[in-house]
Amino acid sequence: MDYDHTQTGYLIIIALILVALLFGFIFTQIEFHYALLVLMIAILLLLTSFLTLNVTVNKNYLRIKFGYGIFSKSFKIKEITSVKAVRNKWYYGWGIRFWWKPRMIIYNVSGYDAVEIKLKNKRIYRIGTDEPKQLEQAIKKRMS
Repeated sequence: MDYDHTQTGYLIIIALILVALLFGFIFTQIEFHYALLVLMIAILLLLTSFLTLNVTVNKNYLRIKFGYGIFSKSFKIKEITSVKAVRNKWYYGWGIRFWWKPRMIIYNVSGYDAVEIKLKNKRIYRIGTDEPKQLEQAIKKRMS
């Protein structure tokens, strides 16, 4: 493996704690409802799935995985035409984002630094990272 790095989303951790506290407060104020409990657990599991973003680069693939793996994506290295370290605008947000101008998909858990890859099919992806130069170099190394 050429590159393997996991970034933690500290804002998501804070949000998870606040939501869990809110849910605990709600349960102390209302009558127990099984459906509400299931909904709250589902929301907490969804938030938990975005706690980290793991990025790996090897001989054939660039892979990204949020949290425990519900949301993941693989890119064949041979399909990547360009790669560069970029800085996202604050309003691009975190999580998995579909952006229309410029048309791209963003995967991010924290911060504004990212690596932008363009594929042969003209699609653009941005992968958030706190190590943009290292990730860019790892991908470039495998592209050559």
